[in-house]
Amino acid sequence: MKYKYTLISPCFFGMEKMLANEIKSLGFEIEKTEDGRITYKTDEYGIAKANMWLRCAERVNLKIAEFNAKSFEELYDNTRKIDWFRFIPYGAQFPISKASSIKSKLFSTPDIQSIVKKAIVDSLKEKYLEKGMLKEDKEKYPIYVFIHKDKVVLSIDTSGTALHKRGYREVSNKAPIRETLAAGLVYLTPWRPGRLLVDPMCGSGTILIEASMIGMNMAPGMNREFISEKWRTIDKKIWWDVRKEAFDLLNDNEHFTIYGYDIDSSTVELAKKNAEIAGVENYIKFEVKDVTAFSSDKEYGFIITNPPYGERLEDQESVKMLYKEMGYSFSKLKNWSYYVITSFENFEYEFGKDAIRKRKLYNGMLKTYYYQYPGPKPPKIEKVEKEG
Repeated sequence: MKYKYTLISPCFFGMEKMLANEIKSLGFEIEKTEDGRITYKTDEYGIAKANMWLRCAERVNLKIAEFNAKSFEELYDNTRKIDWFRFIPYGAQFPISKASSIKSKLFSTPDIQSIVKKAIVDSLKEKYLEKGMLKEDKEKYPIYVFIHKDKVVLSIDTSGTALHKRGYREVSNKAPIRETLAAGLVYLTPWRPGRLLVDPMCGSGTILIEASMIGMNMAPGMNREFISEKWRTIDKKIWWDVRKEAFDLLNDNEHFTIYGYDIDSSTVELAKKNAEIAGVENYIKFEVKDVTAFSSDKEYGFIITNPPYGERLEDQESVKMLYKEMGYSFSKLKNWSYYVITSFENFEYEFGKDAIRKRKLYNGMLKTYYYQYPGPKPPKIEKVEKEG
């Protein structure tokens, strides 16, 4: 029986359901769902598969231990007694990359990082019979410390660079939506390849690029590297197998076209470049067009868009006008479904229509709502059998 690993994947608040669905679809066993993080069990292959395939997770952390600590002495003692040598080989680097504390007696993050580092060093020195300084000049095993109500969770980051950095967005416009959130927005609609999809304010193209990757079954981590690929503790063949499987599952024979428009020509060129880097340029048509000029002769379609929010006071009047114009343009699309994410509190009033559903999502630390206006389902096309 393979050793079971426990992984923790953080996500934006409000994205837990979409991430949980992804984790289940990979065949992993969910242990616990909390605000902004999901804990699940898998085997060694699962570390590679989670990094390769999760679209809505911010990273994949390998859980090492969980214990209570109300003093620095308890933090040190409980950390030191862990068998760190099982996870961190001799000579490896293990920076305490991040520490956070919420509603806990231990709240000084620099002190937390210092105590945890000392405890791990002392544990490894004892195991490796090292009397002097512990050597740290090989691959990295970044340590994460999360304390909530005096409960400490220690984990090792297996991703390195955050998972939202797929590698295709080298440059972005002023207010890009994060790739992980964009994927979640697509998941929250019934869109699928073959159905018309438009982003009339596409910016750097993130929503449409993520939709194309979903439509092609392109693994979001296929074209990037992960810090745990360099670990001596994971067989290199595992990564080779998982990456090969991702290429084998890529459906680049899927036929669909989706559309992106933006009023700024330089932004459209940027979106085209990003789509090309992502390898989805054949699936998206970008054009320079104002959202107020958008129309379609198609009876059914989807709009998913991330318009300006009007966060600065001086921008609010122009954003109100934009939302009114959007409402007027979209109202002409009788059977279309449209989905809009914004932090603007009075969006529905300015847009001129109440959403059928709205979902609270966080774009980083910014609270937004995803306003959902699902239209009627298009009729099924019946197959006509040929005679003779």
